[in-house]
Amino acid sequence: MKPAITPNNTEKKLAEEDFIVSKTDPTGRITYANRIFMEIAGYPEHELLGIQHNIIRHPEMPRGVFRLMWNTLKAGEEFFGFAKNLCADGGYYWVFANITPDYDKDGQLQGYYSVRRNPPRSALEVIIPIYQEMLAIEKRSSTKEAPNKSLEYLQDAVNQSGAKNYNNLVLKLYKPNGA
Repeated sequence: MKPAITPNNTEKKLAEEDFIVSKTDPTGRITYANRIFMEIAGYPEHELLGIQHNIIRHPEMPRGVFRLMWNTLKAGEEFFGFAKNLCADGGYYWVFANITPDYDKDGQLQGYYSVRRNPPRSALEVIIPIYQEMLAIEKRSSTKEAPNKSLEYLQDAVNQSGAKNYNNLVLKLYKPNGA
């Protein structure tokens, strides 16, 4: 069960050279977490292994983003995105995430492999207002409709940006000069 944590406004930042790495089984239970993940999230290994990865889901992350993520992964594609994650002490940290399905030699899904790094502030200046509007839409919608309604808004924002899809938008924001 996910612990009850009261979020606060204490931001933790990844160093430019830091990479958070984790692996999950096909249902999203953590099977591996690197030391940087444990340090920034504030959990020892025994409190992460076997636990749903959403233990770090911050309440200010729109459900529509996770709907898009799971739709993308279930289609066998990799997902790129920005996420605000919750620390064990209520603090938060932003990441630029890349999540990839992990298949065995016979093509069977073994789980997911995720690498997360420090996002550029310029990208967050674009993403945060989009996520805030998505959250507002979700609050005005029924529980069942909320993720799809906010995802519709996200797709409109992507279209208005000229990007072909969310992955393309976030990759462009992560490397604004193509570097």
